[in-house]
Amino acid sequence: MHVISRKKLLEFWAQHPDSKAALQAWFHEAKVACWRNSAELKAKYGSASIINAERVVFNICGNKYRIVVRINYVSGALFVRFVGTHRKYDQVDAETI
Repeated sequence: MHVISRKKLLEFWAQHPDSKAALQAWFHEAKVACWRNSAELKAKYGSASIINAERVVFNICGNKYRIVVRINYVSGALFVRFVGTHRKYDQVDAETI
């Protein structure tokens, strides 16, 4: 997948250093992934929440943090839409962010 907006990850782990290793690992796994649909993604990440056909929420650091992404499976592009604490996640709409 082509991960767009790694900058959001960098900015987040600068503020939350305990997330750095997990976010780096997630980024590198997502970068080499070739998911063709949400079922393939879910097979790899059982704890990921499929919001709709193109939105997915990943749990990071034992669900302490969350990443919301929009995925275009056809083009292989993954757009990081939100990185935040579980508390901040509860304040956003994962379908529209």
